Amino acid sequence: MLTLKQIYDDKDGIIAGLEKKHFAGAQQAIEAVIALDQKRKNAQQKKDAASAEMNQISKSIGMLMAKKLQEEAEQAKAQTASLKEKIKTFETEMADAENQLTQALLQIPNIPYAIVPDGRGADDNLAVKAAGWNIPNELQQLGEENRPFDQDGNAVALKDWKEEWNPQPEFAKLPHWELAKKYNLIDFDLGVKISGAGFPVYIGQGARLQRALINFFLAEANQAGYTEIMPPTVVNSASGYGTGQLPDKEGQMYHCEVDDLYLIPTAEVPVTNLYRDEILDEAQLPIMNCAYTECFRREAGSYGKDVRGLNRLHEFSKIEIVRIDTPEHSDISHREMLLHVENLLRKLELPYRILRLCGGDMSFTSAICYDFEVYSEAQRRWLEVSSTSNFDTYQANRLHCRYRRQEDKKVALCHTLNGSALALPRIVAALLENNQTEEGIRIPKALVPFFGAEMIK
Repeated sequence: MLTLKQIYDDKDGIIAGLEKKHFAGAQQAIEAVIALDQKRKNAQQKKDAASAEMNQISKSIGMLMAKKLQEEAEQAKAQTASLKEKIKTFETEMADAENQLTQALLQIPNIPYAIVPDGRGADDNLAVKAAGWNIPNELQQLGEENRPFDQDGNAVALKDWKEEWNPQPEFAKLPHWELAKKYNLIDFDLGVKISGAGFPVYIGQGARLQRALINFFLAEANQAGYTEIMPPTVVNSASGYGTGQLPDKEGQMYHCEVDDLYLIPTAEVPVTNLYRDEILDEAQLPIMNCAYTECFRREAGSYGKDVRGLNRLHEFSKIEIVRIDTPEHSDISHREMLLHVENLLRKLELPYRILRLCGGDMSFTSAICYDFEVYSEAQRRWLEVSSTSNFDTYQANRLHCRYRRQEDKKVALCHTLNGSALALPRIVAALLENNQTEEGIRIPKALVPFFGAEMIK
């Protein structure tokens, strides 16, 4: 949630940032916030003036009684009673204005950083690094392992992406849903029988591959210094509001109405909310947590070929990395998180590209976001497998997540960050499709110790 200080300090900049995100009615929304804040301040001033007057009159009552000025004392008592009623009215006005102000602020998205490109949708995202297959000439050198992800002078807008190298396979590659059936890895029909479309059943080597990936991702996160958390997979509405899923994505979350609890769409929600209403010591930061959970998304309105097989599910496994940091260090944290995700894809030997999202394609809460996509050889398309974001103080302000600075002992808002490291369904899809051979499906070398075999046969 934006702070009032941000709005008052840079009203025009805030409006321009909202327009960069293509937020409809940006100026009207900010003007409404300012008007509600002024309404709250006016009610506060009236209440303070009435309270001061009542206190002054109350002090005079004893003096009037001492002087036996009974009539004047009774008049003073009547005045204080009247002022008490006015104060109650002003307090109600203040509370109403405060509530309306909070609701108005909750409806306004975060402001994108200056480095975020302009654009309305996916075609305007910038590919800032790529490695593997189908890479345009100007991005070939960007796949070098020792090259920092953010040196993107040769970045390519996806609308200008021209795939230069697309090798013809030695045999016809099957899509993952056919491979899943051929090797008895995943049964989509059983999932429909038990729950409905979008709830696959993993069987035998398919289940083992899921477990291997989960353990591999957690082991890598642990080695990188993340503390593993095992959180609940249902949260209360305060948690949803804290990280920004509510009210923005209420229709996309599964809601248990009787208990007013929500199934989590990502471990970001419970793990970040560990620090709601907390004041942390600066020495504790950055806090680095990871969590494996099941994730639940209604995916309302998703149709067509993009939802086939594992491409879009209602329930799926994901490992999330979350950081709580200082404003001064959060950019470094973000880069470290991006390099961590990139390293996972390298170890899995998957072709990938890193996209800096444009303003119109970013989430409601992000200040800057990078997506990772892997290439699916049988489907001949790129699949998103991770979004890694810095939220600046936006989530922290909703969460009241603060830290005490060592230098001056003042309390300030933290920065929050998170990323998928990684989401399993599309990783599994790409692994199956890209590694299929006539003998079976090859398991990447880094995953073999976790899977227990070099091939799926």
